[in-house]
Amino acid sequence: MTKVLVVGGGVAGCATALALHQAGIPAVVYEAHPSGGDDAGAFLTVMANGMAALEVIGADRCVVDASYPAGAVELFDAEGRHLRHRAIEGPARTLRRATLYRVLQDFAAARGVRVVHGKRMVDARRADGGGGVEVRFADGGRAEGDLLVGADGIHSRTRHLIDPQAPTPRYTGQHVVYGYADGNPAGSASDAYHMVFGSRAFFGFTAPGDGRTWWFARVTGERRPGGTTAEQSRDLALAAVRDDTTPAAAIIQATGAAVVGGDSYDIPTTPHWHDDRMVLVGDAAHAASPAAAQGASMALEDAVALAAALREHPDPAVAFTAYTALRRQQTEETVAASAQLARGHGSTPDST
Repeated sequence: MTKVLVVGGGVAGCATALALHQAGIPAVVYEAHPSGGDDAGAFLTVMANGMAALEVIGADRCVVDASYPAGAVELFDAEGRHLRHRAIEGPARTLRRATLYRVLQDFAAARGVRVVHGKRMVDARRADGGGGVEVRFADGGRAEGDLLVGADGIHSRTRHLIDPQAPTPRYTGQHVVYGYADGNPAGSASDAYHMVFGSRAFFGFTAPGDGRTWWFARVTGERRPGGTTAEQSRDLALAAVRDDTTPAAAIIQATGAAVVGGDSYDIPTTPHWHDDRMVLVGDAAHAASPAAAQGASMALEDAVALAAALREHPDPAVAFTAYTALRRQQTEETVAASAQLARGHGSTPDST
């Protein structure tokens, strides 16, 4: 196998390229965005299983150095009463999504993995001669390789190239807002998440030690297909927490323009993860709502599993089948559990 083309330079794409490189399989990453990935203003938690996958590909140390520990969750009701304390099985780390992209891309480059930006895939087909795949990009460029890995996110083009009847993302019924407030108005411990079962929203925050409070709000409501501005998302979150007796309103009021929001989607199941030359990883195969805190970690596990399958099985179709058999049930169960948590306004610490 001479080269794998990976479309998507986010968590799944970079981790997959690193895992393939470690397995002795050359890979090139093609990323549509100038800096690597959608929703870069949000933050997330890499849970213990994700950290274990990072350790396998040697990237755990650089992620630890760029992140903050997440050790516990403190749960509160809408009147500010403390409900319970729950330790987070560690190690778990909190960091901005943009930071995780940068760290993994820098680490990939240091390992000799090529990451090409500004390359949005528009189509792919079997290469002339039938032995590989040719990818076409929006700028008119082309690339050829033996295999194509679709790490192109929840709105994956690869998913529909594999199966034109593939499901489209499902709206979860919630708008998710992320923000960064100056200071620590709630006096949060640096390694703890505070989660509030509010009357109109589920609100979470942490003050990891950078002089700000990082927060998110999940607000139930109708889909907003036209999108929202930062100010509109901030106002939506504030209106949903204003009547609760919690620090949520004060935290949002201390937030300036550092806000990003959007409708939340998931994909309960994808019938076909692969054909004989293309395969899906991460959100392209199994996007989950934020509640289970597993979006990034599942993508990292996919990367390790796919590389191991390709190393073990010379026939790509056999490798893809083995990879899917290993990952499908676990990821679909996690997506379903996350949807159930979201409906009940529950959460573990994540805002992926």
